[in-house]
Amino acid sequence: MYRTISKWPIRSISEIFSGSTLPKRGKNNGFVAAESYQTAAVWKGKGKQGPATFGYGGESMSKSTSQQIVNALQLGHRNQASSLLSEFDTASHMLNVVDIDNILEYCAKTPDPLFVMETWRVLQEKKITLSRNSYMLIIRALFNGGHVEEAVRLVKFLGENHHVSFILPLYNYLLSACAKMKDVMYRDQCLNLMDQHLLGKNEHTYTALLKLAVWEQNLSAVHGILREHCKYYSLNIISLRKFIWSFTRLKDLESAYKTLQYMVSVALKEGTFLRRTMLGKIYCPSLDIPIPSDTVTNFLDSDSPLDGHLTSNKSVDCEETIINTSKALECSSLNSDASLLEDHKKGPIKKVLRWSFSDVIHACAQCRNAALAEKLIVQMQYLGLEPSPHTYDGFVKAVIPGRGISDTIKLLEIMEKKDVKLYDSTLSILSIRCSRALDLDLAESLLNQITAYSYPHPYNAFLAACDMVDQPERAVQMLAKMRDLNIQPNIRTYELLFSLFGNVNAPYEEGNLLSQANVIQRVNAIHADMLENGVQHSKRSMLNLLKALGSEGMVQEMLRRLYWAEKQLSAHDFLNADVYNTILHSLVEAKEDYKVIEIFKNMKLCGVQPDAATYNIMIDCCSNIRCFKSACALVSLMIRDGFSPQTLTYTALIKVLLEYDAFDEALNLLDQALSEASEPDVLLFNTILLKASLQGRIDVIELVLGVMHREKVQPDPSTCSYVFDAYVDREFFGTAIEALQVLSIRMISMDNDDTIDDIRSKYENLIHSEGPDAEMKIMQYFSHSVNLVAALLNLRWCSFVGSSIPWVPDQNPWAKRLSSDPSAQT
Repeated sequence: MYRTISKWPIRSISEIFSGSTLPKRGKNNGFVAAESYQTAAVWKGKGKQGPATFGYGGESMSKSTSQQIVNALQLGHRNQASSLLSEFDTASHMLNVVDIDNILEYCAKTPDPLFVMETWRVLQEKKITLSRNSYMLIIRALFNGGHVEEAVRLVKFLGENHHVSFILPLYNYLLSACAKMKDVMYRDQCLNLMDQHLLGKNEHTYTALLKLAVWEQNLSAVHGILREHCKYYSLNIISLRKFIWSFTRLKDLESAYKTLQYMVSVALKEGTFLRRTMLGKIYCPSLDIPIPSDTVTNFLDSDSPLDGHLTSNKSVDCEETIINTSKALECSSLNSDASLLEDHKKGPIKKVLRWSFSDVIHACAQCRNAALAEKLIVQMQYLGLEPSPHTYDGFVKAVIPGRGISDTIKLLEIMEKKDVKLYDSTLSILSIRCSRALDLDLAESLLNQITAYSYPHPYNAFLAACDMVDQPERAVQMLAKMRDLNIQPNIRTYELLFSLFGNVNAPYEEGNLLSQANVIQRVNAIHADMLENGVQHSKRSMLNLLKALGSEGMVQEMLRRLYWAEKQLSAHDFLNADVYNTILHSLVEAKEDYKVIEIFKNMKLCGVQPDAATYNIMIDCCSNIRCFKSACALVSLMIRDGFSPQTLTYTALIKVLLEYDAFDEALNLLDQALSEASEPDVLLFNTILLKASLQGRIDVIELVLGVMHREKVQPDPSTCSYVFDAYVDREFFGTAIEALQVLSIRMISMDNDDTIDDIRSKYENLIHSEGPDAEMKIMQYFSHSVNLVAALLNLRWCSFVGSSIPWVPDQNPWAKRLSSDPSAQT
C-alpha cells in the first residue's frame, strides 16, 4: 500500500492554492486537449535560458546559493537547507524558474516530498507563479515518494481551477507513473477525473494506457485503444511502434506483423520523416492535434500492403533453410523503394523500424514461428535495415532450435563475417544447440565468450553432453567457468553432477575400497554445495545418486540414503517406482535377497505402486533364491496389475528355470516368448547360452544360435564368449574358431547398413595390419560401437592363428550346418 501524508508540515493543498498564486487565464491560455514535443522544448528552453523571473524583477538568485540548498539536502542538513530557503526575501536573491526547478528536480529524484512541500510554501508566501515544469516536478516528487493519493488530489485541484491550462500533461504523467508502478486503482481514478474535466486524450495518454494494458495482459484493451486512437489521430511511425510493442508483448503475432507492414508503408511514403530532440530522443514533428483518418482504422483486417514485396515467391515457407536466409543477409543490393530509406533524413526512421522489426522477431521466438522470423529478416535486408545484435538475438532464438548443427555453424559464420557482437543470450542459445549435437568444442568456445550471464541452462546442456560422451574432465572446466561468473546452479545442474561424478570407475569395472571412498567424498561435496545454494533434491537427482552408489556396489550407503529420503522427502513425492527399481536392481546384483524383499514391502507401504520393471526385477531375484513358484506368483500379480509379460519377464523366468538345469522347460518358454513378446533381444538368448556353456550342452547352444539367426537378433561379445568357451571346453578347436568368425562377422554386418564387400574393403587391411598401433586404431571405434570393436579384435586374433576370414558367413560350414538343423526351424 502506498503511504499517505497523515499530517502535513504546512497548510493543506486547498489552502496553498487559494488566492491569486495561479497563472491568470489570458486570451491564449485556455484549456487544450493536446501537447507537442515542440511546445515542451520551447517552454523548457526558455526556462533554462532564464530570461524571466517569477515574483520579483531584477537579478536572479545566485547559482551558488541554489546549489547550497541541494548540497545541504544531500548531506542530510535539512535545517540548513530550510534556513537558506527562507532567506530568499532580499532584493539580491531573486527567484527564477531555473532556481526553483533545480531544487524541485533534486527532490523529485531523491525523492523528498516533504521538502518539496516546504519549498512550495515559501513560493506561495512570496506569491511566485509556478511553471508547468515546476508542477510536473512537484507531482513527480509526491508520486516517487509514495504519496500517490496526494499527487492525484493535487492534479484534481489544479483541474478544478479554471486558471490552469496544462492539466492534461500532468494527468498523462500520472498515468505513465501508474503504468510504471503497475497501479490500476489510481489509473481508473485519473481517467474518471479526466472525463469530469472534459480533457480528452492525446498520444501520450494512449501510450500510458497501452503500458497498463500490456501489464494487465489485456489484448482486447490494446485493440480498443488502437480503434479509439484511429478515430482521433492519424497513426504515425512513433505511435505504430508503440502498438507493435504492445502486440508483441501480448504474443499477438498476427496483429504485430500486420501493424509492422503498415508501418513500413508509412515509412516509405514521401515526406515522412522524424526528428531528434536535444537529448537525442526521436519524435514525430507533426502537430499533436486530433486529425482522424478513416484510411487506417481497419488495416489489421486487411492484407499486408507489402506481402508481395518480401521475396520473389511472395512468402517464405517453413521449409526454407538457413542457407536461403543467409543469402538474403549477405545481399547488399537495394531496390528503388528501399533507396528512400537511404536519405539522411531517414536515419531516425530506420532506427525506429529496426526496433519494431526486432520486437516482432523476438515475438516469433516466443511463438515458435521460425518461418515468419526468416521472412522478416529477409524484408529487413530488402529495406536496407542492417540487423542489430538485438535482432540477431531474436532471430537465433526463433530459428536455431529447429535447425541442425550445420545450419548453426553457417549462421555463426555469417554473423562473424558481419562483425556482430553477440549478446550473451545469443551465445547461450547457440551453445545449447551445439551441446545437443555433441559438438563440445564449438559449444565450449561459445560459452567461453559469455561475459555476464546469470542462467545455468547453457552450462547444464554442456554438462549433459559431457555425460553422454563420458568426458567428465571437460565438465570440471565448465564448472570452474560457472563459479568465475557467479552463476547459481539449479537442480538440473546437481542432477548432472551426480550422474557425471557419482561413478568413479570406468564402464565394465567393479568398485573397490579406493573408488568407493572417492565416491563418498564426491557425493558429500555435491550435497554440501546443494545445501549452500539452498537447492532441494528432485526425483532425478535422488535417482542419479542412488544409481551411482549402486553401480559402485555401495549397498549400505545406498540404503542409508534411501531411508533418509523416505523420512524426509516422501511428503514431497520425491520417491517413485524408478527410484525403488534402482535400489532393487542394485540389491539383486549384490545378491542381497532379504533386503530386496524388505525394500519391496517398504515400497508398497510408502504408497508407491510397482510397475512392470519392478516385477521383472523381483522375478529376477527369484533366480537367486531358486524359487520358480515365487516367480510364477509375481507374474500373476503383474498381470493382475495390468502389465503384460515382456521380453525381460521371460528372460527372468528362464533364468529361474535354468537354476534347476531345466533346459527343456526353458526352451519351451523361449518359444512362448518368441510368439508372445514384442521384440526378442540378445539377453534373452544369452541367458540360455551362458548356462548351456557352463553345462557343456553343445546341442542347446547350436539350437539357440539357429533360432537367434532366424529371428535376426544380432549377437554381442557375450554371445561369442559363451559359444567359443563351450567348444573349447569340449576340445572342438576348429569349430570354436569357425563359430567365432561367423558370429563376429554377423556383429559387423548387422551393426551397419554396408554390404559385405563394403565391410571387407573398410576393415580387412586393419584386421591384417602388422603395425604397432593397429589395435589402438581399432579401439577408436569403441565410442561408435562396442560390437564392432569386439568383432574386429576377434577376427584379428583368428587371423593370427592362421584362419582365413569368411566374409560371407552363411557359406561357412558351421553356419550351413546350423541353418540346416531341423530343430532350429521349429
